[in-house]
Amino acid sequence: MEALRFSRGAQRERSRAAVVGWTAARGLVGAMAMTGMREASTRLGLLRRLPPEAIVEDVDPGVVDDLPPGKRELAIELLHWGYGAAGGAAFAALPAGLRRHPAAGPAYGALVWLLFEAVLDPALGLRWDRRPRERLALLADHLMYGAVVGTGPR
Repeated sequence: MEALRFSRGAQRERSRAAVVGWTAARGLVGAMAMTGMREASTRLGLLRRLPPEAIVEDVDPGVVDDLPPGKRELAIELLHWGYGAAGGAAFAALPAGLRRHPAAGPAYGALVWLLFEAVLDPALGLRWDRRPRERLALLADHLMYGAVVGTGPR
């Protein structure tokens, strides 16, 4: 009987690890999709500056200074994708019943955006004045990010 209890516990742990892995993967894909959405928003004139670039340029430009030409943007994007994967993994910490709600993903994306706007941006002292349409464009890509994170096995 003890072996059976251990087996069930190990199975739950593997299952939990799988949920975290899948939500991290969806976070990565969501951040990649945000890249495309932000490229379109920039070309349409909705965004003047992208948050990952602003963070690196305003907070710690030295983090990419030593990279060869042409690799700087790639490094910034990879940092953003890593952040997206971590955010996806954090989604797994929500109770399963909440994660299963159809609005959970987009609501999570909106919460991530709000935390950036209200906490990270001021705390990091980013030097940019975003227009309302820029804020809406960033909210839209975070809603899409959340939709990707919240899709699939929960």
